[in-house]
Amino acid sequence: MSFQINTEKRDGYLYITVTGKNLPGNVEGYLYRVNELCTEHKCPNVLIVENLTGPGLSPFEIYNLISRSSERARAIHHIAFVDINPEHSRANMHFAEDVAANRGIRIQVFATVQGAEEWMESAVK
Repeated sequence: MSFQINTEKRDGYLYITVTGKNLPGNVEGYLYRVNELCTEHKCPNVLIVENLTGPGLSPFEIYNLISRSSERARAIHHIAFVDINPEHSRANMHFAEDVAANRGIRIQVFATVQGAEEWMESAVK
């Protein structure tokens, strides 16, 4: 796998940045690691800032990834997600949000890191 994760503990949530190549295996790997980090830090709230290079994943790949990882992600109370790669489709991110919500995952997709931070800070109060 070719990705890197940086974690910062903030007041009430983990701030996680992910870099590397945008491949289905990398996305699945980092999502698995995010769950582990939430457990290790005993923190059920996470803001993920994704900056993976390369083309965006297809809706089919997104659907399959979320379906496979949704059981683990239900333990997380709040997920704020920002994909800062401008080449990736916003429509696909909202599709991912819908698929996740239909599986009981509490996630919000944001266009900006600032919007995600503001939402997360109000959600964990």
